[in-house]
Amino acid sequence: MTSTPDTSASAPEVSNTLSQPTRIVTLDVGGMTCASCVGRVERKLKKLGVDPSVNLPLETARVIAPANISDEQLIETVEKAGYSARLKEIDAPINEQEAGTSLTLRIVVALIFAVPVFFISMFSSFQFPHWGWVVAALTLPVATWAALPFHRPAWTNLKHGSFTMDTLISLGVIASFVFSLWQLLVDPSMTAHAGVSHGGHGMDHQLYFDAATMITIFLLVGRQIEHSTQRRSSRALRNLLDLGAKSATVLRQGQAVQIPVKDLLPGDEFLVRPGEKVAVDGQVISGRSALDTSLLTGESVPVEVGPGDAVVGATVNTSGALTVQATRVGADTVLAQMGRAVSEAQATKAPIARLADRISAVFVPIVMGISLVVLAGWLLITGDVNAAFTAAVSVLVIACPCALGLATPTALLAGTSRGSQLGILIRSAQVLESTQTVDTVVLDKTGTVTTGELTLDRVLPLGDWAEYQVLQLAGAAEAPSEHPLARAITGAARAHGSLASVDDFESVAGGGVRATVTYHGQPVRTVVGQVSHLVNEGVEVSDAISQQVHSLQEEGLTTVLLAVEGHLAGLLCLQDSPKDDAVPALAELKKLGLTPVLLTGDAAPVARAVAARVGIDPEHVFAGVSPADKLDKVTQLQAGGHGVAMVGDGVNDAAALAKADLGVAMGSGTDVAMEAADMTIMRSDLASLPTAIRLSRATLNLIKSNLFWAFAYNTVAIPVAAAGLLNPMIAAAAMAFSSVFVVLNSTRLLRFR
Repeated sequence: MTSTPDTSASAPEVSNTLSQPTRIVTLDVGGMTCASCVGRVERKLKKLGVDPSVNLPLETARVIAPANISDEQLIETVEKAGYSARLKEIDAPINEQEAGTSLTLRIVVALIFAVPVFFISMFSSFQFPHWGWVVAALTLPVATWAALPFHRPAWTNLKHGSFTMDTLISLGVIASFVFSLWQLLVDPSMTAHAGVSHGGHGMDHQLYFDAATMITIFLLVGRQIEHSTQRRSSRALRNLLDLGAKSATVLRQGQAVQIPVKDLLPGDEFLVRPGEKVAVDGQVISGRSALDTSLLTGESVPVEVGPGDAVVGATVNTSGALTVQATRVGADTVLAQMGRAVSEAQATKAPIARLADRISAVFVPIVMGISLVVLAGWLLITGDVNAAFTAAVSVLVIACPCALGLATPTALLAGTSRGSQLGILIRSAQVLESTQTVDTVVLDKTGTVTTGELTLDRVLPLGDWAEYQVLQLAGAAEAPSEHPLARAITGAARAHGSLASVDDFESVAGGGVRATVTYHGQPVRTVVGQVSHLVNEGVEVSDAISQQVHSLQEEGLTTVLLAVEGHLAGLLCLQDSPKDDAVPALAELKKLGLTPVLLTGDAAPVARAVAARVGIDPEHVFAGVSPADKLDKVTQLQAGGHGVAMVGDGVNDAAALAKADLGVAMGSGTDVAMEAADMTIMRSDLASLPTAIRLSRATLNLIKSNLFWAFAYNTVAIPVAAAGLLNPMIAAAAMAFSSVFVVLNSTRLLRFR
């Protein structure tokens, strides 16, 4: 399984930059080696009228293309730019060893030839008559075959009138070899005798064969380290995609049959024995067990499941046997959606990355110009051909800005991969920049700050009614309703006995219910609901009762009233408790400089009570808001200059999630909410929210530090090389180190806690 989110068959979507319906196409692009290559591919694709995002470490191009642009046109455009391209296949095997093996072989061969070249060139004790020609012969396979990973892309781009960072490397190697060979041809007697040195170091000659070999070795080793580190960075994603079960035990005509998971269809029933993975997303038909969901959510506590409960593919059954009916298979499963989310994030670019690409695109020709100026300057001022050549080649090699091309994608790769391990899915690189500007976090109450599961807190009977009578009548009247309040009351009533029969049930949206309940063999007209609903039903509600309801709401209790035959019988108080981790999570958000805002459709007293319990200031509580009001509130905050993050889990949060600068969906919520959000927290706990913000900020800060060091390095190194204070060999080592430093720096995110 690959990490590709989409192919040409992806669902249509509308891009902000394209006026017609579009689709996402993901291509495998071969032959790219640096940021200049990335820029070239993107420029060529943009001429087609598409929106491309090319990822160097993943060697992919994610293209948002109009429907009238075919896959063949995209592939042909990339190939005309000098690179290979093909549609990314979802089930294509990942061959991550091939490139590494090729580089290793080239390094070994280069070392075999380069070691004698180095010692002969550097130390007079190893020099013999006509040693220069032997050294030239030993250097040839290194400067040609071993350095081919630099020559090939440089030549390909040169044919298209483009210069890349490989151009600098290739020129440095070729120039060192050709200049040295020319010196031998002009003065064959240069190495005709052994030990030309007047000192002991053997460097009294103008041959740079050793520089050509060492440049090649240092840069091959650097590229090998980059390759292995990038592979490590994306391993979390590959591991995630490999978590799923490979086979399933399906029930067919009463018989258990083993089939590949890919052959499962929605509606199929399959067995999950203790210790096995749940094959796909589904619903438990029979059996009870505890599922270990840590592989997907990072949550270590097993989740109890039973008949009717939803289960997610790739979770592990820890105890009892389950029979599950498949509801989502293949690309529709939560696991597949997580894979798509992570790989889409790795395939997109933050605006800061595009800045680096633009700079890299013009950097190479500028460096080549500087190198020529340095060569001419040294020749005019000193007349020393040896010194002029040394400085010019050193500028070419030291300036190679490979680190620029690696600064963003390696950090993003590591950050998003670590996020997937922590149950945090970052959908795009732009999200990283959003976390820097956000100063306000708008939180939906139910299901986000609170558990979303109402429980009956107390029953207050009135007049001659007993507590159990109020509960039984209210429970019976609410039994046909699906409202969360109704389910809580009915559940509590059933815990104390069976419920009476109900006739003439009616539900009034936003108010309550009315029904005829058979009580002690007699039909009684029963009304349950808010004060306003009972008043509309002709029930007299005194000011004292209204004040009592208000006081209960101030305590955070949602209160409904029961009336029997037109007279009040009692009050039922329910509570949606804050999540256990809400208080420390919100405190952590405040430490991060974020202001939490509570947004809810509940009554103001209830909202204020919940806010007080979790540490949200009263002035930041907005109650009684509709889904449209949520969107308006986010818009108002943005208009006031605030960067807004919206956290929600329901369909009614989708519009606000999409509008916010940063939309965060809780994994326990609906698919609609998750699709509208920029980030998804797979756990249902609020504690993951500050972790997600910190991870996003850490990733962006790492990108900035990588870019700073890459720019700073080139800024300092070019004048040093131009001044003749570096020879090409040391320049190559320093340049390789800068790239390796950037990549290793990015891997720090893999240890993020």
